[in-house]
Amino acid sequence: MIPRFPIYLFDIDGTLLDSARDICGAIQQVLEATDLAPVSFEFLKGYIGLHLLDLFQDLFPQYTPEQYDELIRQYRVFYLAREHKLTQIYPGVAEGLAALGGRKSTATTKGSPTTRLILEQFGLLRYFEHVQGTDGFPCKPAPDVIFTALAALGAKPEDCLFVGDSPADMEAGRRAGVKTCAVRYGYGKDEEMARFTPDYWIDDLRALVNG
Repeated sequence: MIPRFPIYLFDIDGTLLDSARDICGAIQQVLEATDLAPVSFEFLKGYIGLHLLDLFQDLFPQYTPEQYDELIRQYRVFYLAREHKLTQIYPGVAEGLAALGGRKSTATTKGSPTTRLILEQFGLLRYFEHVQGTDGFPCKPAPDVIFTALAALGAKPEDCLFVGDSPADMEAGRRAGVKTCAVRYGYGKDEEMARFTPDYWIDDLRALVNG
């Protein structure tokens, strides 16, 4: 049984939204302009939740900081131009958020403006008192986005449950001192998330309400 919490923080990609086809599709569009051999969807999906810089540094270790910045700029243009047409809400997410008490925010690697727009597009923004993306500070697995969201809500780590789908989410939650909940339906592998001993596991967001 999962207890009730005053504060809930949610990752977005792989937790609330199945967005891999748009994210990886935009990355593929960027890579098509390079001399790199084709990279699989499954490989790219493994980087969702991390900063794009991590992926591009692994793929292009010889690049300069300016070249990485340009790849990231191109990705953002392609990603927004796709208008999230291949993105879907996971089953049970809207119902779970609607029924769940407490105050809610996000803790995502996306920037806050993009996060707000995509939540609004999918009708989820109304369930959140606050929206927090990664805006100029270290990305998960660093705990900064969690601390920033908690500060905006005037909350303490012990008041919070952070829900995510990746090892980076679970590590960030542990480092922030919040309780963590791993979702099994997202992009992270159970055995990798288990290394950070999530406090709870769920297969459907409605389990936060129904236990």
